[in-house]
Amino acid sequence: MQANRIETDCLIIGAGPVGLFSVFELGLLDIKCDIIDILDKPGGQCAELYPDKPIYDIPGVPEITGEGLVSSLIKQIEPFNPVFHLSRIVTELKKVDDRWEVKTDFGDTFSTKVIVIAAGGGSFQPKKPPIKDIEDYEDFSVFYSIRDKDKFKDKDIVIAGGGDSALDWVLDLHTSAKSLTLVHRRKEFRAVPDTVNKVQELIESGTINFELGQINQLSGENNKLECVSIKNGDQIKDINCQILLPFFGLTMKLGPVADWGLNLNENLIEVDTEKFETNQNAIFAIGDINTYPGKLKLILCGFHEAALMAQQAHSYIYPDKKITFQYTTSSSSLKKKLGVKS
Repeated sequence: MQANRIETDCLIIGAGPVGLFSVFELGLLDIKCDIIDILDKPGGQCAELYPDKPIYDIPGVPEITGEGLVSSLIKQIEPFNPVFHLSRIVTELKKVDDRWEVKTDFGDTFSTKVIVIAAGGGSFQPKKPPIKDIEDYEDFSVFYSIRDKDKFKDKDIVIAGGGDSALDWVLDLHTSAKSLTLVHRRKEFRAVPDTVNKVQELIESGTINFELGQINQLSGENNKLECVSIKNGDQIKDINCQILLPFFGLTMKLGPVADWGLNLNENLIEVDTEKFETNQNAIFAIGDINTYPGKLKLILCGFHEAALMAQQAHSYIYPDKKITFQYTTSSSSLKKKLGVKS
């Protein structure tokens, strides 16, 4: 994997709604942002856990789905050209002169003046199935996220799971795979109805295979998967494959953030309520991952935190430049940034 060095004004860790809105607030102040997220798409919990669940407490919006909110936020920040770095986990943080250096498991190294942690309750980690010796095949034949789907072309693939991620990848990969088998412990799926209907059509037409049960054993040599065993009651069935993609949802873990020297309170990051800065200069925490007296875990509260954070972040990036606060409704320069005609 080739190392990639990236310089940016601000590195945002977490592409959920609060992380996305912070791009807007920082962008208004001419601050360039890069965003890291462990998921393969922006949106955080809204996109991954409840894309179709209605949200009622966004000011001025009586009702909106998680997916709809994420789409609107992405459209809102388009004028500021944020750069997304998805399917990555931050592995290391250190101070180099007056900048922070951040490394990821993808080989990236970011040099940044400001870090904004907007990772919800921590980073999302895949829920791994309790299969003996599955670790031997991870990153060789077993993958919990997909960064390059071309590597699965012309392969015999088994996808395990019954949610949106599993079924979405069935629809995406079945045309390029040599064969594709979907394994789920129930006949019913927990995904968007349209997606379920499309997958059912593929099963009924014989385009893909469906096996009822749970994977209980992997076979192969030298990290290369050759076969999975599926147990359904007392019956065991072997399926030949080279790739296993288990999609059983995500769990939240604070992860490497716990080792960054930040003040923690029950796995949450303590911040002040003036600028939402941590005990480390130029590292901020906004959204569900922070804590302070009176904290409410609401998206709208995270938006408020992002606005105040941006004001202090500006002082680190432009130490000799004073902020002249302007309302977006009255500032011609801000309207120009947003592409709004006066």
